[in-house]
Amino acid sequence: MKIYKNIPLKKYNTFGLDYKADCMIHIKTEKEATAFFNGEVSWQKPLLIIGGGSNILFTSDFKGTVLYPELKGMKIEEEETENGYVIVSAGAGIIWDDLVEWTVIKGFGGLENLSLIPGKVGATPVQNIGAYGVEVRESILKVKTISTDDGSMRIFNNAECQFGYRNSIFKTLEKNRFLVTRVYYKLTTSPSLNLYYDSLKQEVNMLGKETLSNVRQAVINIRQRKLPDPELVGNAGSFFKNSVVTSAVADKLKKEYPEMPVYEEREGYKKLASGWLIDKCGWKGKRIGDAGVHDEQALVLVNYGKATGKEIFNLSQEIKKSVYEKFGVDLEREVEVIGVI
Repeated sequence: MKIYKNIPLKKYNTFGLDYKADCMIHIKTEKEATAFFNGEVSWQKPLLIIGGGSNILFTSDFKGTVLYPELKGMKIEEEETENGYVIVSAGAGIIWDDLVEWTVIKGFGGLENLSLIPGKVGATPVQNIGAYGVEVRESILKVKTISTDDGSMRIFNNAECQFGYRNSIFKTLEKNRFLVTRVYYKLTTSPSLNLYYDSLKQEVNMLGKETLSNVRQAVINIRQRKLPDPELVGNAGSFFKNSVVTSAVADKLKKEYPEMPVYEEREGYKKLASGWLIDKCGWKGKRIGDAGVHDEQALVLVNYGKATGKEIFNLSQEIKKSVYEKFGVDLEREVEVIGVI
């Protein structure tokens, strides 16, 4: 366990915002996490747990303690070739795409559509990450955690995680009450590929056969074309969630805007492409100072160099306002805002 004081946060958030935290503690094992939370280590509240920092917008210095889990290890826990499934696990500190690559190389299906999503394994059940018709909840078997109240261990099964669209119990009822240490995924040894999105299917066909590795490569190709590299341009991926509205609202908008992309969500609800809404309000490629909207994907807000967190937040507010005024749709941020606004 390593403890740092007055630590710069620039390299811990993909927007590249240069704020500081009063204290940061790196946790490498579950034993260290237990010791930390059961009172063996003194720390300053409030507590913020971060992984890859790819879903955070800092708007000021953090007056508290940042916990940075570095738990490693990927392994096969159980393999039932006769029944066609395998259970793998990974530590919370593993880079997510490293796990996806590992599973694809081994021929395990289920995570390939989630290739190149930034962040670490520990964030996947918290955010219920998703892309190209797949959400990680479909593969998560259970989540191992440590209580931030007393350091005790608790395992959440899939149902107990209460997964929703980019949501889970770890963002709602149990927010900040558990540290994810290890995640278990149930994958298939006889993959059934999900090529629901035409753009993905076309990209796969350009690569050749419909295989796990080609699906992964297709997703990587599309993401690299459409999304900026955080190493080059500060961003947090999709800043807003796609908008879930009632079928009545979606159908009304579809009549007014026939070209609007609309997807089935669940009974009585449909999903709108928020990037399309933002684009139609004239925001794609627009820049205010060093805060801007990416010119290829309107869902992505970017830091062109010296934007502050507040400037990016204010830009997001203006986008929300214009989308609501034009379409009557209230955009919801996917990125968590941390600090004074």
